[in-house]
Amino acid sequence: MEKYYITTAIAYTSGKPHIGNTYEIVLADAIARYKRLKGFDVYFQTGTDEHGEKIQLKANDKSISPKEFVDEVASEIQRIWDVMNASYDRFVRTTDEHHEKIVQKIFKKMYDQGDIYLGKYEGLYCTPCESFFTESQLVDGKCPDCGREVQPKSEEAYFFKLSKYQDRLIKYIEDHSEFIQPESRKNEMINNFLKPGLQDLCVSRTSFDWGIPVDFDSKHVVYVWLDALTNYITNIGYDPDGSTEEFKKYWPADLHLIGKDIIRFHTIYWPCFLMSLDLPLPKQVFGHPWLIVGDGKMSKSKGNVVYADDLVEQFGVDAVRYYVLHEIPFANDGTLTYDLLIERINGDLANILGNLVNRTISMVNKYFDRPISNQGVVESMDQELINSINSLEGLIESKMAKLEIGAALDEIFEVLRRSNKYIDETEPWNLAKDETKKDRLMTVLYNLLEAIRVCGIFLSPYLPETSEKIKTQIHNDKKETKYLEDNVYESLAAEALFMRIDKEKKLQELGN
Repeated sequence: MEKYYITTAIAYTSGKPHIGNTYEIVLADAIARYKRLKGFDVYFQTGTDEHGEKIQLKANDKSISPKEFVDEVASEIQRIWDVMNASYDRFVRTTDEHHEKIVQKIFKKMYDQGDIYLGKYEGLYCTPCESFFTESQLVDGKCPDCGREVQPKSEEAYFFKLSKYQDRLIKYIEDHSEFIQPESRKNEMINNFLKPGLQDLCVSRTSFDWGIPVDFDSKHVVYVWLDALTNYITNIGYDPDGSTEEFKKYWPADLHLIGKDIIRFHTIYWPCFLMSLDLPLPKQVFGHPWLIVGDGKMSKSKGNVVYADDLVEQFGVDAVRYYVLHEIPFANDGTLTYDLLIERINGDLANILGNLVNRTISMVNKYFDRPISNQGVVESMDQELINSINSLEGLIESKMAKLEIGAALDEIFEVLRRSNKYIDETEPWNLAKDETKKDRLMTVLYNLLEAIRVCGIFLSPYLPETSEKIKTQIHNDKKETKYLEDNVYESLAAEALFMRIDKEKKLQELGN
């Protein structure tokens, strides 16, 4: 069985994740579930990044220890991932003892081979981003990543020789077109960071102690990126003294799914660390776009933060999953508004999907009191529907290969739309009036049930709960993803999959 190892970025434990942070876990989950559906041996890892000065300051503000602070936030993050129905195989934490021990070994290995050296850092530091910048990297004198003020800092630090691996990395990126996706992110990394020349990277700090101690120099703690990025290998059994069979099986990762704002760390720092450890690079790093709320990127200071669990409470988990997966384009930022969310629920989920399932089952139960099977009374319009069912797998496969999740969902909904049109074309209610057309009526309903069954299977990566409900309602769990001539349906039970929402009333209720 072919393996597939997918990761999300590990969430920083500075506070509760909003829907923009949560988008990534849903996206990764849909990919992981799809790969399982295709028969892959999937390993899906997510978790939390828990060290650093920012955490220490936040814990001080609350008068608790950093460990108490991260324990609280990590459990909240995991709870929200579970609310979103994420099917991860392992939830890792950078405070896990095993991770800390291996990070110390990695640091020592790099130091012993001359890739890490002791120096002094003088630069402009952004505490929220935990990053040093040169004057020329600032935007209007402020942090280029978050726009906040920076402070001059100077301290003794260990440095990693990024510059040593620069040319090798440029060649690797140029030779492996699939490594950084989308394409625009690749050009940005090469032109803005690699070609101008890499500065060696600060990988330890002495001004705070909430981090993994450098075991041969106790006044230093390992600095964020060397600690955080290595989670992708420490948790699957990498060890400089001899790695496990699990590591040999799953590494290199097939996909690191991350936000576009941290693409630099994953496509420059991380590959250089791996080259230093003499390990293969991940097959692909995909920098996904952001989910914008209303008129801008979510931030607490703007007061436009929306939380996933609140949305799920209002609209249901699959409605929220559908919206974020469908509405965020492959390479551009997507927008979340209650208006659009309600329109999608009413238009796509209630009208196209829910209505089709409900109408079909209701007609079956109204017109027949025996099992539904294919009576073979075929008309020309049937073949068009059957062809759309049979071509669905290939169309989804081609979209998923490019991680165009929204487009893959569109292909499923195209078949659902076609099925609704087929009802209008065949007019089962008229066929039911003519006793001589009973076999034709059963054939029509059979074709609709096959369309629903196959679409239900393909919806499982994106809308897992809904997929299960469809399977239960049509009382058929055949796994074949093509139209079957000889299936049988009995004991069908309709129940609304999605309720239409009164938009004005709901918006008022939500205070919009």
